[in-house]
Amino acid sequence: MADATSVLHVSPVIPVVTIEDPQHAVPVARALADGGVRIIELTLRTDSALESLKLIANEVPDILVGAGTILTPGQADAAASAGAQFLVSPGMTPSLLDHMLQVGIPVLPGVATVGEVMAVLERGLTAMKFFPAGPAGGPDYLSAIGAPIPQVQFCPTGGVTLDSAPGYLSLANVTCVGGSWLTPRAAVEAEDWQRITRLAQGTASLRQH
Repeated sequence: MADATSVLHVSPVIPVVTIEDPQHAVPVARALADGGVRIIELTLRTDSALESLKLIANEVPDILVGAGTILTPGQADAAASAGAQFLVSPGMTPSLLDHMLQVGIPVLPGVATVGEVMAVLERGLTAMKFFPAGPAGGPDYLSAIGAPIPQVQFCPTGGVTLDSAPGYLSLANVTCVGGSWLTPRAAVEAEDWQRITRLAQGTASLRQH
């Protein structure tokens, strides 16, 4: 239940979205779904994030909504109560991972080192977020990890763009990437939902294995 492998196969790109105004939550989610991207990672970086999460979970049933930037056990519990269907953390500590595994929904823990990958693997998870992907070593680093640890599938996030995504997605151990380019702040603030839909449609050419 806790392994997020199925989550990684929903779309070649998981939009990483920060929403300031909860009134934008449902239109953003619908715009992504209209463009063929049926998943969203809503970051808990704003005071109103849980409200936005609840609105999407209740009003856009055809999109898989997850909570990102989980830093504490309390956030994991609150996100699940608000309707999150998966949990994403930027990094991993043993105590946080222990708690996230008890929540009962798929978990995508963040890792950046081989030791962290091995620690998460010990807990029975084979799907992980590689963060921050660009600064942590990019495709070359992930390719190197794939040789001794081929059973792990990654979602690289952090500095990934439409231009750099294919370099990650070409790797055998990358199932999807996380990116914020699908929901530019300017488009959200201008309520330009058609632009978000067009950007979502642009991910269709990014093939998963």
